[in-house]
Amino acid sequence: MEIRKICTFIEEVLVEGGKVAGKPVTTIVVAAVLKNPWAGRGFVENLRPDILDIAPKVGAELTRRLIALMPSTEIESYGKAASVGVNGEIEHASALIHTLRFGNLFRDAVGGTTYLEFCNTRNAPGALLSLPMMHKSENGRRSHFLTANFQIADAPAPDEVMVAIGGANGGRVHARIADRFQDIAEIEAENGSTQ
Repeated sequence: MEIRKICTFIEEVLVEGGKVAGKPVTTIVVAAVLKNPWAGRGFVENLRPDILDIAPKVGAELTRRLIALMPSTEIESYGKAASVGVNGEIEHASALIHTLRFGNLFRDAVGGTTYLEFCNTRNAPGALLSLPMMHKSENGRRSHFLTANFQIADAPAPDEVMVAIGGANGGRVHARIADRFQDIAEIEAENGSTQ
């Protein structure tokens, strides 16, 4: 595993919509830029050996760094993202984050029960990347549907992969739309009253 750099992005929202936040929301993204282990090898049929070798190591390091900045007990929302350089396959980005050996390390560290929201894509260096997040235990809690945007000026290079995790200590500031479960209950009530 060749990690070239690790970048950390911290955002604290104090005002949204012109109104001061009752509780500021902090979002942290930690991203690793590493050599694509499948670059230059042609079409690799079996990605598993490299997944088993690399994903747990990267997942553990990113988790350690994020938890050092925001205690696990404070994290309410989480997600992950990966971007492969233009000479790689999107499957290469997916391979490193879509394994329990990557995401479970972060999920377990913060006491989460839902899957980590995710994005996997191909980008040129410096492209804006989006890391979606959701509540760590209530997947229908729309207040915690967040997106952290970040960019790394020189990554991913054509033969690199960028992998990232993100966490937030809340949901959107001033969230005021219904949860998915409230919508379901309302629709069921409406359908029951018309029958």
